[in-house]
Amino acid sequence: MFDIGFWELVVISVIGLLVVGPERLPGAIRSLQRTLGQLRSFGNKIQAELNHELRVKELHENLKKIESADIDDLSPELKRSLAELEAAAEQVREPYAEDKKRNKEEHE
Repeated sequence: MFDIGFWELVVISVIGLLVVGPERLPGAIRSLQRTLGQLRSFGNKIQAELNHELRVKELHENLKKIESADIDDLSPELKRSLAELEAAAEQVREPYAEDKKRNKEEHE
């Protein structure tokens, strides 16, 4: 991430020791580590969300291609996208079907 050599790290440590003081330096380092960990976690979440949105956009574009093409003449990529969309639709339907079945059984 950062291209910091040994001597640069020593200089930063000495400056930190002078500014913060030896009694508060360990707490400051832990606080800095915690903050950097939270930033890294936030960055990973943002990256995962962007990847998910790009995948949804790609599936949506493929769905438009599928709708305009004949279903038998689809490319393998479009067939995979169609299968993935059908699986996702089935996962969405399952909880509703179970709720509907439970409601029907309760009313009988």
